[in-house]
Order: sequence, then C-alpha cells, then structure tokens
Amino acid sequence: MLGIRYIKVQPTTYLLQYRRGKLVREGAGLAFYYYAPLSTLAAVPIASRDTGFMLELVTADFQTVSVQGEISFRIDAPRRAAALLDYSLNAQGAYNSQDPRRLPERVVVQAKVIIQQAIQRLNLRDALRAPSDIAHTVHTKLGEQAEIQALGLAILGVSIIAIHPTKDIARALEAEACEANLQAADDAVYQRRMAAVQNERAIRQNELDTEVAVEEKRRQIEETKLEAKAALARRQHEVDKAHITAEIILEEERRTYFAIRSENLRTRADADAYRLHAFMRALEKVEPKTIQLLTESGMNPDQLIAQAFGDLAARAEKIGQLSISPELLQGLLQPKPEKKRN
Repeated sequence: MLGIRYIKVQPTTYLLQYRRGKLVREGAGLAFYYYAPLSTLAAVPIASRDTGFMLELVTADFQTVSVQGEISFRIDAPRRAAALLDYSLNAQGAYNSQDPRRLPERVVVQAKVIIQQAIQRLNLRDALRAPSDIAHTVHTKLGEQAEIQALGLAILGVSIIAIHPTKDIARALEAEACEANLQAADDAVYQRRMAAVQNERAIRQNELDTEVAVEEKRRQIEETKLEAKAALARRQHEVDKAHITAEIILEEERRTYFAIRSENLRTRADADAYRLHAFMRALEKVEPKTIQLLTESGMNPDQLIAQAFGDLAARAEKIGQLSISPELLQGLLQPKPEKKRN
C-alpha cells in the first residue's frame, strides 16, 4: 500500500537499511516500517555457521589422502561483510545474489590452502597421526588471512574429522600394522619368556650366592678351627718344648747329681779301700787266733753256736759220736724276734 512495508528479523540477523545510498538504520533483530521505492535492505546473518569439507591432498612422500573436516565461523563485522558481499533483499524477502551461499566456499578455499601446506610438509604416516595438530594450525592461521579479516569473519573452530589414505595404501598399512602387532605379540611372548628366564637365572644366582656364602662361612669356620688347632698345636708344642727343656734340664741336673754322687762314691770307696788296706796291713802282724777271738767277742749266742757247729763239722773225722738234744735244736731253729733299734 503506497510502497510502505513492514519487516522484522531474528536476533541472529543484522539488518541494514539504506535510503538513497546512505545507511539510515542498522542492528540485530530490528522490526520497522520502511518506504520500499526509496529503501534498500541488507540482511546479514550473524549466527554461527558450520561448513564441512572433503579435500584430496598429497603428502610429502607423494601419497594421496582424503581430509575430512568442519569449520565453524560467524560474521563478526556485518557492515564490512555487507560492503563486500551482496546481502540485499528483494521484494519477496530473498537475497538478490548468490554471495551469501558462496561465503562458506570461500572460507573452505582459504582453509584448503592452509591444510595443503600442512599436509605437504608431512609424510603419510605422520599425516595420519596429526589431525589435531593440523586442525590447530588451520584454526590459528585461518583467522589471520586477509580475505577472512576483510569479510569480517570470526573463526570459531576447526575440526579435522579424519584423514584417510587410498584403499590400497590403507590395506597395505593395515597389513603392516597387523604384522607389527603380531611381531609385537611375539616380542611380548619373547620378553615374557626372557623375563621368566631372567627371573629363573636370578633365583638360581641367588641360590648359588647363598651356597657360596654358606661355603664361604663354612670355609671361615674351618679356617678358624684350623687356626685354633694350629694355635693349640703351637701352644702344645711350646708346652712340650718347655717340658722337654725342663726334662733336659732335669736330666742334666740328674747327670750332674749322679756324676757328683759317683765321684763321691768313688772317693768313699777309695777311702774305704784305703782304710781296709791300712787295716789289713795292721792285721798282718796279729796272730790268727787273736783275730778269731776278736771276731767272736762281738757275736751273739746263736752265731757262736753256729760257729761251734762249723768247727765240729770241720773236725768231723775226729769225732766218733755227737748227741744234740731236741731242745737245743728247736731253740736254734726257732726264729728270734728282732731287737728294736733306737
């Protein structure tokens, strides 16, 4: 009616009203009446948007990989975006151009350049293991791109969902990984066996060390016993030596004693011989009858009787008959008690 219209947008849409080429109104979530023949409206979505991508890239070792990811962004400067892209609305409220739909593609193109540079610096194995590192690099560098800043975009996040090699390479890597896993399993079994052998060896070594320690202790005990025996033998030898020395000294003393005694006996015998010789020389001048009388004077009755019988026996041829009474004979045969010496 007379070209006056009403428009209302969501809070996630930034609306700009131009009249005769000049900006007269702007803001998010506006609602107002405007005169259509003289007004131009531009609706810039400022809500966050997600756009996915699938890229075929080549690694440093010339292997083709597929990179799948997603980028989250939003228009942070709506006026700057509206100045570079056509966000104007027609009478039906639709966009007059394809620029709003092409914005995610432009973002993906900028991200592709950064991802390609990151992939080309890595070989296949490193690239397959680096999705998070690549995503962090893209997130950091994408917001620094001149086109992204000129469009007033804010990069909210970058996710690398997966990096896949070709099917043939994937099968080869799977086979290699399977072989590596089998080798790792064999190595684990080998390591377990080696550990068991090492443990058994350690146990045996401990047993041998214990046996060696026991034998060493026994050897020390035996050495101690031998040393004790040797000390005892030395002590006994010293005792024996001292005893022998004492016996030698005693024998020397005995030898000296007997030599002195022999000498004394010899001297005494010489003295007795000399006295007897002198006595005999004195007796040579005495009559035998006198000597006999002197001898008989000191005899007891029994000895005198015995001597008388001896004389009778010496003159037996001159004696005709001799009578001896039993009392005399019994008295001669009966032993006489010995006289006590004072």
